[in-house]
Amino acid sequence: MTERLIFDCDLHNDWSDANVLKPYLEPVWRDYLERGERPGHNKGFPAGHRPWLHPEDFRRSDIRPQTDDEHYTYMKEHHLDKYNITMGLLNGEEAIEASTLANPHYATALTNAYNSWMIETWLPRDDRFVASLVVAPQDPQGAAKEIRRIGDHPRIVQVLMSHGSTLPYGNPHYWPIWEAAHEMGLPVAIHLGGQGGLNHTPVGGGPPTYFWEAHAMLAQPAITHVASTIAHGIFEKFPNMKFIVTECGVAWVPPILWRLDADYKALRKETPWLRRLPSEYFREHIRFTTQPLERPANKEHLHSILDAMHAKETLMFASDYPHWDYDNVDQLPLPEDIKHQVLWENATKTYPRINELLAV
Repeated sequence: MTERLIFDCDLHNDWSDANVLKPYLEPVWRDYLERGERPGHNKGFPAGHRPWLHPEDFRRSDIRPQTDDEHYTYMKEHHLDKYNITMGLLNGEEAIEASTLANPHYATALTNAYNSWMIETWLPRDDRFVASLVVAPQDPQGAAKEIRRIGDHPRIVQVLMSHGSTLPYGNPHYWPIWEAAHEMGLPVAIHLGGQGGLNHTPVGGGPPTYFWEAHAMLAQPAITHVASTIAHGIFEKFPNMKFIVTECGVAWVPPILWRLDADYKALRKETPWLRRLPSEYFREHIRFTTQPLERPANKEHLHSILDAMHAKETLMFASDYPHWDYDNVDQLPLPEDIKHQVLWENATKTYPRINELLAV
């Protein structure tokens, strides 16, 4: 029997205490971090933010591991080893929330410190780890500098931003980030999060009342970013670029592509730089992750959606470990004929450095 290969696109390696960043911060930003802490709250940013952890894997009495080593031990036992994960992508946790900070220089200092800490303390823990390079999108020039600083690290496989932003990511304001990522041969990814602070409300029509209500609608910023990257010609300007949408669901993808195609056919004079239908750019350049994969009562409805979005080419597995809506790799409601592509093959095509690491 052939061994099952699995690439997990979304592992969260939070710190136990944000003080670990201090050695990587210049004195002025170290002072910001120290003075920004509030007694009785998690020492991170923004103050008081605590991640939600999967109840099957972590004791609810103490909510989270007390040390980074304990965090890794739990991850190894309850996920990496339990499901024989071949490789896993570290996406940070609170570092993604840097996009909510009004001071762009402080945000960049924090993400840069996180990246250095992650490279020195997390990547050496396990040969199965590769990592995202997290940037603060409100500082495009600073983000581009950081991409060029460590973007050639062999185990860095993508540039990562939150999907909460002040502008859609195709906007020329962000082009320095795309240019630097393209120069370093890295895809650009967004991950659910980054709402609040200076970023806009994550849903249209105003803020919802309940968390479950808001969580169900958090695909809305992702829809905006997909349309924006296509409309602004990101994939014409950077023809080798891949754009990964993480933790935003997938059931909305086909109808949005249908609408984009229809409106582009009628109004294409607005964007003369585009040479193909939006759905064609999507199929070649945009990738989605499974978690949280919608689970209708009739799984054939989901399978129809997956077929319409060419999931055999465009979908990649993500567990979102260790969050409350974690997806068990053995319980994914996927058609059998696309599982290998979703669990492994599409990742090797999206992240070329995976193949380089496997060849070593």
